[in-house]
Amino acid sequence: QVQLVESGGGLVQAGGSLGLSCTAAGNSASIGTMAWFRQAPEKQRELVASITVRGESTIGDSVQGRFTISRDNAKNTVYLQMNRLKPGDTGVYFCHVEGVLMIDTGSKIFDSWGQGTQVIVSS
Repeated sequence: QVQLVESGGGLVQAGGSLGLSCTAAGNSASIGTMAWFRQAPEKQRELVASITVRGESTIGDSVQGRFTISRDNAKNTVYLQMNRLKPGDTGVYFCHVEGVLMIDTGSKIFDSWGQGTQVIVSS
């Protein structure tokens, strides 16, 4: 279905900043909510932030005040700006999108996951 291409992960020192981006490829898709999840080693995946097509955002408590999520609907891209990073923010960050895929016989509801991008915050 729709492929998600993530970029921006890497190694950063505590207190630093890092920006992630995720682009949904598929010109026949109508993208709805876009979100970022993360998963630390041997821990469960958690929601970091999400944003609706209208721009309404939800930020996880653990990153409140430090992370911001935004999107560019014209580019089908969602961004995650991470500031004042902590070692606890280390993990694999996954992009997730929901939407409707328009095909020849109608439309289909879908959701897609990115491959994940590694974020390592050193102390």
